[in-house]
Amino acid sequence: MVTTTATSSHHLSPAFPGRAPWGTAGKLRAWQQGAMEKYIQEQPRDFLAVATPGAGKTTFALTLASWLLHHHVVQQVTVIAPTEHLKKQWAAAAARIGIKLDPDYSAGPLSKEYDGVALTYAGVGVRPMLHRNRCEQRKTLVILDEIHHAGDSKSWGEACLEAFEPATRRLALTGTPFRSDTNPIPFVTYEEGNDGIRRSSADYTYGYGNALGDGVVRPVIFLSYSGNMRWRTKAGDEIAARLGEPMTKDAISQAWRTALDPRGDWMPNVLRAADQRLMEVRKSIPDAGGLVIASDQESARAYAKLIREITGTRPTLVLSDDTGASNRIDEFSESDDRWMVAVRMVSEGVDVPRLAVGVYATTISTPLFFAQAVGRFVRSRRRGETASVFLPTIPSLLGFANEMEVERDHTLDRPKKAGEDEDPYAESEKEMAEAEKQQDEDTGEQDMLPFEALESDAVFDRVLYNSAEFGMQAHPGSEEEQDYLGIPGLLEPDQVQLLLQKRQARQIAHSRKKPDTEADLLELPAERRPVVSHKELLELRKQLNTMVGAYVHQSGKPHGVVHTELRRVCGGPPSAEATAGQIRERIKKVQEWATRMR
Repeated sequence: MVTTTATSSHHLSPAFPGRAPWGTAGKLRAWQQGAMEKYIQEQPRDFLAVATPGAGKTTFALTLASWLLHHHVVQQVTVIAPTEHLKKQWAAAAARIGIKLDPDYSAGPLSKEYDGVALTYAGVGVRPMLHRNRCEQRKTLVILDEIHHAGDSKSWGEACLEAFEPATRRLALTGTPFRSDTNPIPFVTYEEGNDGIRRSSADYTYGYGNALGDGVVRPVIFLSYSGNMRWRTKAGDEIAARLGEPMTKDAISQAWRTALDPRGDWMPNVLRAADQRLMEVRKSIPDAGGLVIASDQESARAYAKLIREITGTRPTLVLSDDTGASNRIDEFSESDDRWMVAVRMVSEGVDVPRLAVGVYATTISTPLFFAQAVGRFVRSRRRGETASVFLPTIPSLLGFANEMEVERDHTLDRPKKAGEDEDPYAESEKEMAEAEKQQDEDTGEQDMLPFEALESDAVFDRVLYNSAEFGMQAHPGSEEEQDYLGIPGLLEPDQVQLLLQKRQARQIAHSRKKPDTEADLLELPAERRPVVSHKELLELRKQLNTMVGAYVHQSGKPHGVVHTELRRVCGGPPSAEATAGQIRERIKKVQEWATRMR
């Protein structure tokens, strides 16, 4: 076993890692040093390092690669990355420490000037045997960046297994090891827990909470915007709803898409607020940049046009993962331009450390994508920097924002009933729909149909920071909204918390001085306005049906009669469309009726 310590990086440039945060330039961070020492002590063939986005996985991996090459443990390096841009980014980072990787390799013998190649998962999927032969001919270290992508499709996973099974060493990296499916990820160890479920087992973990405490990443302020949405279903029905209010899963999806429609008022108002926030941050950090993550190319173009109208300058537009897009990202990274608009590809791994303000303008709602997207804004360069991310008041997104410090593993063997689809609440939803059709009014199937966005407006809703919520609702452009957009760009984390508490207290005091008749928005602090998730709403509806069922048995009245009477007494729409508060009122009322009959 090799026992040389990892205190030096041999031919590692004193300037590497580039753009290191305060106090760390020219040396390894503590977690990187710890992971190196563990690896060198154990000398494993497979090693999984889980480190939060922005923590420096690339630096750790290339330092380790340098050590293994220097000690002749391996003779060449192969890096696998999710995208063409990241493949080139790896080659550039490796060159800074004297490791030459060919990012354009396709086939045939590798030029002797290179120490290895940088590939994409898709590229491996096309010719796995080519890369297997290379591993068999020379001792190879394979670095699998964001290895969860090897589970994106069965063919990619199989190709990675086939290509790199003979590799001398395999280093797997990820910032988010969890996936929404149960496809095993190649070269990852799964261990069975006491509950009989297998979960991924990392050899070294460095989570967001630890990185935040070490000053390696920035804290994130999430600014959430609500508003009234109106859309038309294919059946011609017009539906109105407010973001953040409890509604069915399909209605949440349609309200969300309505908010992101560039023709409405929600996106222009949120982009205007985000630009104001960016200008405030640039007072302290002159080169700070902003990024809008869009769902598709059409939306991205429309958002870019809105930003140009708001700022008077044309933003960088990144539409696809091609050579031109990669160059545009690099140019934006090196400039001091204000805004970039991109479709998905910038959500993962792309290193633009000056990004400080983000707009989450996509309907992708997986925890993996959200964590990777937020990871674009957390890379710390100097002490006191804070990231700001604007998002719609969608229960799942607010849940992810409040759980930034939760460490997750990739889980296999989740219980799944035969015929169940991807929605874990689908069966409950189906049961409830059937129950309401039988026991209440006919609710129809409007939520399942395509829709047309009609109009939207935006309302500043709340600020989420360090798992706490602050603020009262306010109109765009109002003094109350400006209070939160104007938080200084450089503050210590405890100063941010204190400032948010003071701003909320000032809002509450101002609200109390006004007559109730002047309040045109719900004037309650955020912690008293909980956003109810789809799951919680289903539970409330199920509880109401259970209570009604018990009262039907007690009173002898039909279900439909009881539901109709509850609506008459308590007000509101049918159960399927009622808010959480309306359902709670009905539960309370039916309990009151049942008590009187005893």
